[in-house]
Amino acid sequence: MRVDDPRYFLYINLLKEELIPAAGCTEPVALAYAAALARKELGTAPDRAMVEVSANIIKNVKSVVVPNTGGLKGIKAAAVAGIVAGISEKKLEVISVVSEKQREELRLFLKTAPIEARLADSEKIFDIIVTLWAGQDYAKVRLVDSHTNIALIERNGKAIFSEEKNSEKKAFREAEVSLDVESIVDFADTVRLEELETLIDRQIAYNKAISDEGLKGNYGANIGKTFRKIYGDDIRIKAKAAAAAGSDARMGGSEMPVIIVSGSGNQGMTASLPVIEYAYGLGKSRESLIRSLVVANLVAIHLKKGIGRLSAYCGAVSAGAAAGAGIAYLHNGQLEGISKTIINALAAVSGIVCDGAKPSCAAKIAASVDAGILGFEMYNNDQQFSPGEGIVAEGVEHTIDNVSRLGREGMKMTDKEIISIMLEL
Repeated sequence: MRVDDPRYFLYINLLKEELIPAAGCTEPVALAYAAALARKELGTAPDRAMVEVSANIIKNVKSVVVPNTGGLKGIKAAAVAGIVAGISEKKLEVISVVSEKQREELRLFLKTAPIEARLADSEKIFDIIVTLWAGQDYAKVRLVDSHTNIALIERNGKAIFSEEKNSEKKAFREAEVSLDVESIVDFADTVRLEELETLIDRQIAYNKAISDEGLKGNYGANIGKTFRKIYGDDIRIKAKAAAAAGSDARMGGSEMPVIIVSGSGNQGMTASLPVIEYAYGLGKSRESLIRSLVVANLVAIHLKKGIGRLSAYCGAVSAGAAAGAGIAYLHNGQLEGISKTIINALAAVSGIVCDGAKPSCAAKIAASVDAGILGFEMYNNDQQFSPGEGIVAEGVEHTIDNVSRLGREGMKMTDKEIISIMLEL
């Protein structure tokens, strides 16, 4: 892809927007971010709060630890963490530093202040509204569609910021819409390393660190450690275990940051860590690893863009297929091999559902990475799922369109039933 191609810098900026650090599961952290913004706008400590969230936010906040809170879970804990200790300028690292004194203040606020948490009256899949009062004064913040997309900041009835004023969102959407596998591979082949190496180096460092922590520590169901203990050190096992171990740690309360993709730390780790393990295991150059991660990251974004940030469709499936694409590229794969790897992976595991963020995400990640690796190995052995077999269509883009339709439209009722089941427990 030539530098004068308008997509060249769109893709660079898209990666810079997407590959950002987050400390903790992104939904509770986004809630803390909204609360920290509202607290900043209010200008003083609130005496009461109301949190309104869409059902999918409930699903993804219910069962994971809010970082730096001493093991607290839930909507109210996430919001109060942002109110008491949040640094809004740090966005998804908003509560990465919380003192013991602030933890005590957090627990006291939860016990003594009126805090209402309720389902938002909204058709949005992703919707967070935090309103804080100090006497008669109030401040309200709304995040819509993604974890840091501010739709509204309001104080005492006056809109300080509204989505209509947000010009950056249009450029972001243009970059997403222009993605296709052929352009992604072309871009990865030709992008100047200096444009992205610092960004990708950070992804490698952060995600490898939390994966190593998951393999060493005792988190969740220890899926990564279990894989290594039972199945050994084959590169395929190490790739699956690395991604699963990162999720073990993240879902189990580790406060280490990760680099996210498509608004998700689990997806960020799933797309990147298997590629990193393959590159190290095969003795590939740093340049090969960087370019392969460019492929994996952009394919992950491409696969998710038609589904949406939150869905009943497990995002690890998209990220696992993207990891397979990165591994195919790492093996000097051309467009055909990368495309067939994606098709094969999606055909294998596109039925996995998302029932919220919790320890079992690590097992779903392992299954999805396994499908990505299988997809590549099938291509390497001249095997391929064919058009007309289930949701597989003629060509990778048509297959991706079918999967997007499945996740976005076909699983709407599934999502409602999952949320209903979870709220009954």
